[in-house]
Amino acid sequence: MSTRFAVFFLFVLMIASPSEAKDKKKQVLPDFVLKAETVVVVIEPDAGEPVTNPTANRTAQDNVERQLEKWGRFRLVMDPQVADLIIAVRTGHAAGPTISNSPGDDRPVIIQSGDGNVRVGGQQGRPRDLVNPGIGRSVDRGPRIGNEIGPSEDMFSIYRGGIEYPLDAPPIWRYMAKGALKGPQVPAVEQFKKALTESEKQRAQKP
Repeated sequence: MSTRFAVFFLFVLMIASPSEAKDKKKQVLPDFVLKAETVVVVIEPDAGEPVTNPTANRTAQDNVERQLEKWGRFRLVMDPQVADLIIAVRTGHAAGPTISNSPGDDRPVIIQSGDGNVRVGGQQGRPRDLVNPGIGRSVDRGPRIGNEIGPSEDMFSIYRGGIEYPLDAPPIWRYMAKGALKGPQVPAVEQFKKALTESEKQRAQKP
């Protein structure tokens, strides 16, 4: 009798599991991303760029900021310490000579306009408090020539703001593809929009 019950119970579990797993599909983005209001866009601290295009990351940063402003979902800020979310960008490139901490990444004055809005601010180089400057990380923030072996795809990563050394934590969401940070469309931002929309649908379906 007990053996028959065990077999029946196992059979029920096999039938119920697929639908139950479907109902418990994990939300793409956590709730705090859906509730976020402010965002800052930064260049990955260790990202290099080809010596033939020393402003590649800076251009990608500008492209992302412009698309976010056009979207209007988040308010762009300059200081990572006050941002709800941090978006880190890194352009892909082929193997070869690269420059890190390029002077082209400096933005002593930022003046961006779009859709009637003008944003003015200042930023010198890349923010230094995004990662722990501990063992294994160079404290020299000057330009360096090297031969970086990195991904050939552009990278768009989202991190949680308001914590110490936010880029040391795993990214909340990441999109990688060739040309993902190219304007004017910026495919990475479009994919982020889709992920956010899907997450809001999933959240609305929760009991």
